[in-house]
Amino acid sequence: MFSQPPHPSELTNLEIDSLGEATFNSNYFRNEASYTPDDSRILCYTKSHDIELCKELNIAEPTFELAGPRAKLFFNPTEVTCAIVSCGGLCPGLNDVIRAITLTSLWQYKVKKVYGFRYGYAGLGANPPEAPIELDPKIVDDIHHKGGTILGSSRGPQPEKVMVETLLKYKVDILFVIGGDGTLAGGYDLANEIKSQNLPISVIGVPKTIDNDIYCCKRTFGYSTAVSEATKAIFAAHTEAKAAVNGVGLVKLMGRDSGFIAAGATLSNNDVNMCLLPEVPFELEGKGGLLEKLEKRLKFKNHAVIVVAEGAGQNLFGDQDKKKDASGNVLHQDIGLFLEQKIKDYFKSINTEMSIKYIDPSYTIRSCPANADDSGFCTLLGENAVHAAMAGKTNMFVGNWNESLTHVPLAMTFKKRKKLSKDGQVLRTILRTTINVAKEDIQ
Repeated sequence: MFSQPPHPSELTNLEIDSLGEATFNSNYFRNEASYTPDDSRILCYTKSHDIELCKELNIAEPTFELAGPRAKLFFNPTEVTCAIVSCGGLCPGLNDVIRAITLTSLWQYKVKKVYGFRYGYAGLGANPPEAPIELDPKIVDDIHHKGGTILGSSRGPQPEKVMVETLLKYKVDILFVIGGDGTLAGGYDLANEIKSQNLPISVIGVPKTIDNDIYCCKRTFGYSTAVSEATKAIFAAHTEAKAAVNGVGLVKLMGRDSGFIAAGATLSNNDVNMCLLPEVPFELEGKGGLLEKLEKRLKFKNHAVIVVAEGAGQNLFGDQDKKKDASGNVLHQDIGLFLEQKIKDYFKSINTEMSIKYIDPSYTIRSCPANADDSGFCTLLGENAVHAAMAGKTNMFVGNWNESLTHVPLAMTFKKRKKLSKDGQVLRTILRTTINVAKEDIQ
């Protein structure tokens, strides 16, 4: 409903890499009937027209491998050393995933030890900021009640050969990488370097981004918490706007290239009058532009609330050099501050009194603990990441699709970015229940 399903031509290879034959009996369940068969699959498509498209293209209907504990393991559990690294920006639920991986590894599979590498991939580099720490149940006992990540984080890659040397130094058999598309792309490169050296080391990803924009993954952890926290900022903006003459509450939410947080928060809060998304270009000035429609709204109701995703309206800045951060993400211009000033200037030019309150809760949202929904989701992701690794799976991440947890090749993460579907119910509902300033009619 939120995002457009992948085209069948993009899903021709969803098979998961393996380190080799799984020969050890699992110590996770006593009853073999409780394990997930390795040939269990989840259908990608649920709509008839998508299935018919596969038939027209003569492409087998794509399926994802189902996640879950396997009866046979590649690794002998008690001889295994695991490691965890968290990369990129902060996100609610990072500590929950770290805790779930640690406790599942130590308590359920009884592995030898679990390391936590510090400050992202930098901790696997030649000159790490700090040495890794050994994680145990006491260290992770209450970390799910805290925001951030106890391991620290950073952006940017490290040479794959150097990272492999670090893994060998600490005799790591399994590395869990927690992060967004840049982190998972780095995990893909690392897994391929490990494969080229013919080493039995598994690399398993856990997709993390409040933007919810990982391809072939219906939901990433942190998104639910982000929407919940964003509604608090919208409530504050609405309260401030109603208390002033021609009051405007302007809230900028995270969403670099995909507007899932802004869309979800708008659906959750009917006080939003304009929702600006990266997927929907809009005009600022002229007939039908945002400023004209905002003027009409204030004449009608005396107050307004605008929600804008950080990646929206980048066309308004003209052609500029696209600078990137250490993770390779394009650094967008600040649409929030831009709109704030443009709105002030416009109403000054027409001699109209108004008051605007600008709220940017981005870092407040990123750094808070996960809510109950995300926390439970993180536990499932962490546990199933361990199940996949112990079975010898590698070069994959644990996703979710059609209400099931799945195994997805890491290569899928940098094929495309997930975006709101222009044909979806969510975007259509937003455009019909708020003031539509879209350049094109997508209703």
